[in-house]
Amino acid sequence: MSTPTSTMNSTLRIGPHTVQPPVVLAPMAGITNAPFRTLCREFSGGKGLFVSEMITTRALVERNEKTMQLIHFDATEKPRSIQLYGVDPATVGKAVRMIAEEDLADHIDLNFGCPVPKVTRKGGGSALPYKRPLLRAILREAVSGAGDLPVTMKMRKGIDDDHITYLDAGRIAVEEGVTAIALHGRTAAQHYGGTADWDAIARLKEHVPEIPVLGNGDIWSAEDALRMVRATGCDGVVVGRGCLGRPWLFSDLVAAFEGRTDFAEPTLREVADVMVRHAALLGEWIGDEARGVIDFRKHVAWYLKGFAVGSEMRKRLAITSSLQELRSGLDELDLDQAWPAGADGPRGRTSGNNRVVLPDGWLKDPYDCAGIGEDAELDTSGG
Repeated sequence: MSTPTSTMNSTLRIGPHTVQPPVVLAPMAGITNAPFRTLCREFSGGKGLFVSEMITTRALVERNEKTMQLIHFDATEKPRSIQLYGVDPATVGKAVRMIAEEDLADHIDLNFGCPVPKVTRKGGGSALPYKRPLLRAILREAVSGAGDLPVTMKMRKGIDDDHITYLDAGRIAVEEGVTAIALHGRTAAQHYGGTADWDAIARLKEHVPEIPVLGNGDIWSAEDALRMVRATGCDGVVVGRGCLGRPWLFSDLVAAFEGRTDFAEPTLREVADVMVRHAALLGEWIGDEARGVIDFRKHVAWYLKGFAVGSEMRKRLAITSSLQELRSGLDELDLDQAWPAGADGPRGRTSGNNRVVLPDGWLKDPYDCAGIGEDAELDTSGG
């Protein structure tokens, strides 16, 4: 791996907030809850921006119990960052005003990038920017309702290669007062497959020079983040799957942007300690140790990627239901193993070339927004 030799221009402004270095944790459903954000923030030394998992505007307005838990921030989280998903401008406006009036967050990010069917079949996420007037109406309501809170948005290139929307969406965002844009260099149809199109990030940066543009997609290491900034001219990076089972990636990112080379290469013993702490934090957050450990199960394979751990032990660790059981299983491993070669590479979902599930007739006219309203709103948040 080549290493940085000098400090990069590494200050990002999101409204009144300075993000230095310009590193953002991508919202990931069922992943970027308060415990995981705590771990990432601790490894970064408190530097960067860490966004909540997706909160649906309808569930927030209705004060759904699960949603109200998901928007709880630790006292050390500054700024508090919420990502909202919505399809109906009026509902989005109500949710944003609620956040501003009740001081629930310091920054609001809007989700126009999610490719999963339960979202796109409602016309939301990465399907929504195709309807230009609807996108404009939502952004206008959000920015108006937010008051002094900065509003940003995250999006994809478009629905598929025949329905590319990101340049139009970027221009609409600037016109409606959005503070910054993050672009995942894939279409909805690609999901997480193939290679992210960093050239699209560069084109968007040229297209909307008025506001910061952040790049997202295929950042698996600190070096990748620096390459993206140099290749695209983007103002910062958004990191998602690269930090799964690897919250210490944020210490590497801080080091890289500050021109240092002291990257983390934890032993399995150190990884095991983080795993137990992650599970414990989940239990404290949920209020039940067993449920916390059960929620942690999905992280086991990511943390152990590349280490010499037999398949039977992997299965056993993935069905643990107490901290003691998790710790005991980990203690049976060869904990002196060094960080494995290649473990910094791709992780998480890689499926691609999916048919995008859309409302009937969605692609007939990008300016026809009839039939979109409160009924299209999801009533639950997160994963």
